[in-house]
Amino acid sequence: MIELRAQEFDPWRELRAFETAHPELHGKAGASAVFAGTMRDFNQSDDVAAMFLEHYPGMTEKHLSAIRDSAMRRWPLQAALVIHRIGEVRPGDTIVLVAAWSAHRAAAFDACRFIMEDLKSKAPFWKKERLRSGERWVDSNTPGFSN
Repeated sequence: MIELRAQEFDPWRELRAFETAHPELHGKAGASAVFAGTMRDFNQSDDVAAMFLEHYPGMTEKHLSAIRDSAMRRWPLQAALVIHRIGEVRPGDTIVLVAAWSAHRAAAFDACRFIMEDLKSKAPFWKKERLRSGERWVDSNTPGFSN
């Protein structure tokens, strides 16, 4: 499942709902790996009051689906989930939830990280931060992991 949301969400509630909606995972998925990313109140040594996440409708969902599908082909997964915020986000809000289910932990860990790193480095999202001194576009993400 891939979903973009303009409203806040509870990642742990989303995981429970996903697993409830997919009873086929019970007994087959021995491992799940989860990444929940939240907004920080600082970036590049500045206090950040809020951030606006823009995306390219249609293209962003297509890219996220391609990342998920690639992970499903690369590792023996039973399921993978990506939920990402768009619009205004405030410090402490969950921005992204990535989860992968597999029979074994290595595949779940590796797939979850692959999805997250590809999403952060290649998905068509743009971030505008609201600072005390004005606004700025974020020109790069925090360094990730090479996979």
